Amino acid sequence: MNLKLFDKHGEAQKNNFGFFEFESGLIEVSGTEAIQFLNGLITVDVKSIEVNRWKLAAFPNAQGRLLAVVRVLRLDEKFLFITEAQTREKIFQNLFRFTYAGDFKVADLTEKFACFAVRGSKIPKFKYKKPATDEITEAKFANDEDGFLIGAFRASGFEIFVPKIMKDDFADELKNLGAIEIDEQTREVWRIENGVPKYGIDADETTIVPELGIEELISYNKGCYIGQEIIARIHFRGHIAKQLTGLILEKNVAPNSELKSLGGKNAGRITSVTFSPTFKKFIALAFVRYDFLAEGTELKIGEITAAVKHLPFVGKIS
Repeated sequence: MNLKLFDKHGEAQKNNFGFFEFESGLIEVSGTEAIQFLNGLITVDVKSIEVNRWKLAAFPNAQGRLLAVVRVLRLDEKFLFITEAQTREKIFQNLFRFTYAGDFKVADLTEKFACFAVRGSKIPKFKYKKPATDEITEAKFANDEDGFLIGAFRASGFEIFVPKIMKDDFADELKNLGAIEIDEQTREVWRIENGVPKYGIDADETTIVPELGIEELISYNKGCYIGQEIIARIHFRGHIAKQLTGLILEKNVAPNSELKSLGGKNAGRITSVTFSPTFKKFIALAFVRYDFLAEGTELKIGEITAAVKHLPFVGKIS
């Protein structure tokens, strides 16, 4: 157990107000044919996103496998895509190739903004309007610089995109309000506790989109899009072979460890592991085969026992 990490996590929970800067991609899409093109590329119905709201979505390939998980933000006359840093360039190129086919414009805004995650439900004297979970709100900074806030996914708090020239001032502002700057280890604990998959660690282009187990990621009532046939077939005619879920562990294990059933059958593999101060146990994200997904199912990693726990491990931090 890392006691320093435990103390830092506990301090952040007690004060209920922390922040960290994180790397992401920010891509703008506009044009009269934006909705038409986007609806053919992602797993949610773009038309259904209200102005100043956002939805989680996936970019699949033709085989229904995952290129990226993104958040799609709808503004008055344009859309913004927030990507993980690992998938930014891939998604930018995926979108940009359609600019030659119609009134569809794509711009990479990543270098213009710094991205901060602010966590907690009791944030004191914050001068910007805090968004609801699926909401986008505006932020005005010095020198008429604009930014925006969006509600966090599976966490209490929000993300705020700040013009890069203002990022040091903004970080100081948070610290002056009493915010704790959250270190990378603690951020990883929170990520796993909240069941948020990380591309390249918990998912990649071998992952079929429904295997992530995030229901709001896919609309099954929209028109055709790349990979839809395979994704829809899994949903309507059968079930996934495996799904990302949680495990509570007796002891620490290594990522990529094989899971077995009590009868010795292959049951899946672990992707991420951490010690959870909330549970005072090691927890993991893992792809578990369909037959063993029921909550509480006992599995083995060698002589170590694991119990299946549906995601997220914890609710919003209160």
